Amino acid sequence: MLHYQIEFDDYRQHLIHVTARFLADPTQVLSLPSWIPGSYLIREFSKHIEAVRAYDEDGRQLQIQKFEKNKWRLFNTDHELITVEYDVYAYDLSVRGAYVDQSRLYVNPACACLGLEGQEHKAIEAEIFLPEELKHFQIATGLKSKTLVKGRYTLYADNYAQLIDSPFELADQTRFSFEADGIPHEFVVSGKHAMNAQRMQQDIEKICSTEISMFGAAPFTDYTFMTMATGSSYGGLEHPNSTSLITPRDDLPKADEPEEPSKDYQRFLGLCSHEYFHSWLVKFIRPENFVNYDLNKEGYTSLLWIFEGFTSYYDDLILLRSGVIHQDSYLTLLKAQIDRYLQNPGRFVQSVSESSFDAWVKFYRQDENSNNAGTSYYNKGCLVALCLDLGLRMRGSSLDALMRKLYENAQNGIQVNERTIFDLCKELTGDSWLEQINHLINTTDELPLDQLFPEFGLSYSLKNDKTLPFGLKLADKPEGVLVQSARRNGTGAQAGLSANDIIIAVDGLKATAKLLEQYAKQAGSYTVLAFRRDELMSFDVKAAGSELSEVELKVVDQAKADLWLKA
Repeated sequence: MLHYQIEFDDYRQHLIHVTARFLADPTQVLSLPSWIPGSYLIREFSKHIEAVRAYDEDGRQLQIQKFEKNKWRLFNTDHELITVEYDVYAYDLSVRGAYVDQSRLYVNPACACLGLEGQEHKAIEAEIFLPEELKHFQIATGLKSKTLVKGRYTLYADNYAQLIDSPFELADQTRFSFEADGIPHEFVVSGKHAMNAQRMQQDIEKICSTEISMFGAAPFTDYTFMTMATGSSYGGLEHPNSTSLITPRDDLPKADEPEEPSKDYQRFLGLCSHEYFHSWLVKFIRPENFVNYDLNKEGYTSLLWIFEGFTSYYDDLILLRSGVIHQDSYLTLLKAQIDRYLQNPGRFVQSVSESSFDAWVKFYRQDENSNNAGTSYYNKGCLVALCLDLGLRMRGSSLDALMRKLYENAQNGIQVNERTIFDLCKELTGDSWLEQINHLINTTDELPLDQLFPEFGLSYSLKNDKTLPFGLKLADKPEGVLVQSARRNGTGAQAGLSANDIIIAVDGLKATAKLLEQYAKQAGSYTVLAFRRDELMSFDVKAAGSELSEVELKVVDQAKADLWLKA
């Protein structure tokens, strides 16, 4: 058994001390993942590893040599009991890394626990030691654990893959337990907050029960939600039987939370629903090449429109089906997804399958050109799922039925490839879906929402009552008006204005975002003065605005709408 000892004595310096003990192979290589499952970007966790030392069982120091960015080699150590020690700098307040200070100790083992190449299958025991002043902290994790004495915990993993996909947190926590379909769940919140725990439990139980019911069973025997409440951070990362969430504390339910959740609380409930759904779709149902991750390099797939897109479709729909929100709230959330799609000029440049494949180099590396050059496999993937669901329902089936087929296949060891959705749609309806699905995922043509919604009792129309002045997204700053982004087809970009320019004057007047909006509506051409870096530049800009399309959705036949919305 591989044994880790994890200590937090230097938490004030945001350091974790890790000691690994193991029987070594003749030439033993130790390595650390370069990325974490579920987040498709090379994170280079090894940059936070410090002062690696190795010792034999008599305490003599051994040579340990780093030979790649995330790999170390030991020599002539056949079957010897080896101890390797090192420190990890941990000050990443996200769901992907590690963070330690006096208020919270949070660790994703993927960024802290060196693994043994060739011994990844071995069982693992990790002992956690807390300093005296933090021994009152509680622990939350999806791993099996036991408490030996106060401030000392032992965690168990079946193998290295399970260890690095199971974060743990120690902190002062608000927590409650519940069961969904007979499965025990733990909900844990740390950080300063005033959460209405009773309301949270009421709603999260409904969400979990609804998702389990949709699939017919769950791929876990227990589940833990770990939530960090902050001022403004937001995100989540799924794990096999747990999730790490980070949320603005104002998104948690208030003591006087209305029956229909506030928009802020809806956002948090959607996040919980999304990450929980990933227990099926990502952690259990996977692309074929994700069955065994290679965490040293990128793992490309053009199927994230399924795994993130379908999940993004269901996260809000589950809120409606569970009774947590009403129909009007759901349609408002759906309208926001459609508006986001319509206001993204990059949808005419990049298909959703291309967006999936490019996740490693584009989605997690957004810049001023991203909206012009690409689409989101979350956003467009959500709407592709909607189109498939409505199309399947018109032929006597549903996306729900397809999801259950995916789950059944995964239970039989059959995972997802490029043909899977095509084949399952044909299996469920008897019809070929080659042309329809290719149109949705491999082209940049508009989605057929205007054709599908009327079949389910919804009117669908577009309005263009908002514009971006000169095609520029603007924000007032003390130094002037910041150009946050510039649409390529806008008159501002065509005149040469670019993202990060600071506009200081237009037509001889001090610039404000409101003034620029006014000039954009008038006929003519105007001189705009702006700083780019520290250089003052002049631009001749024609008055015009780039229209922002918004959708109007209305239920005109409730009985038809219920055929979709009531599952």
